[in-house]
Amino acid sequence: MKGNRAAQRYAKAILDLAKEKNAAETVFTDMQQISQTIAKSPDLADMLKSPVVNTTVKKASLKEIFKDAGEITQGSFDVLIENGRINILDLVARNYIVRYNTLNKSQEAIVTTAVPLTAELEEKILAKVKELTGTGANIKNVINKDIIGGFILRVGDLQYDASVSRNLNRLKRELTNNSYISSI
Repeated sequence: MKGNRAAQRYAKAILDLAKEKNAAETVFTDMQQISQTIAKSPDLADMLKSPVVNTTVKKASLKEIFKDAGEITQGSFDVLIENGRINILDLVARNYIVRYNTLNKSQEAIVTTAVPLTAELEEKILAKVKELTGTGANIKNVINKDIIGGFILRVGDLQYDASVSRNLNRLKRELTNNSYISSI
């Protein structure tokens, strides 16, 4: 992905500064908001990447959209704009989140379910993540009605599929490949 190496360097520098000023968690919250906002707004992502849009407009837009962001986050906007790298803001935010989670021995667990998670189910999934990985995690819930029921848990490169659709597909394969049933 273009700009990923630079994004990693900026994220590391921002995290180092945030740790030095005891604001790593505040910046983490800001970076989560930035990443989510850019992901939900293709117009914002296009504006940040557009060479046609003036940098002063980009800066003013970011300052207005993220006016509640902390001083370090606001300063990172300035640095990225000055260096002509504001187009990789989303990558910087995502890299910061990964670095922060690594620093705190936590991970992001993506849980795909057919319906939104309840607090009780979230606790059970966190326990399963701890059992599988040995560390805690932040849960991101993705809704996909195609899995019918159950859940699919992804933590890093580990996947645990306990979905109804997977079990139905497995059963279908077993019945299709069964010599007794196919001879009937």
